[in-house]
Amino acid sequence: MLKRRELQDVPALFPLLSDEAVKPFVREKADTMEAYYFFTNMMNQQEENGELISRTILDEMENPVGAITLYDIDEQKGFLATWLGKPYFGQGYNQYAKELFLWELFMEQDIEVVFLKVNKLNNRSLRAVNKLSYAVEANETYPNVYEQINQGDKEYDLFAIYKDAFIFYMHESDDEEVDELEA
Repeated sequence: MLKRRELQDVPALFPLLSDEAVKPFVREKADTMEAYYFFTNMMNQQEENGELISRTILDEMENPVGAITLYDIDEQKGFLATWLGKPYFGQGYNQYAKELFLWELFMEQDIEVVFLKVNKLNNRSLRAVNKLSYAVEANETYPNVYEQINQGDKEYDLFAIYKDAFIFYMHESDDEEVDELEA
């Protein structure tokens, strides 16, 4: 389940974010809980301004386990970033959160393309993006964006999720579920 980011999530999210298995790969850099409160408050203001969309990922008991955000929204496009606390790795939260969030972005928020910037050294993220049948490699399709994300020391691959491809995937998934129920 997803919910809008709230300051009350900070005490649960900050320790998860601070873990060395997570911290190097996230955009939400904060060394103290106070800094993370400030960062979260700033993100809420940016969401009000239409610059990003951010949600807290919840487990079955509605406890915060991570976050998913669309950053740098421009011309109905933005960059997706998601992170989970280490205790929640490999439990399916990432894919579930992505599908819920993408549905919201494409059906409720008028987003057309979602970019995924994946660090070439982050094997966990590369494996995760390769599991997404609706995500396509976009290094050559968007050469200016690819160049832009690779101006620093780290090297990234660029993937794109198009609204139409995602909607098709969701309809196909629904059809498969109906077929399984009828069998």
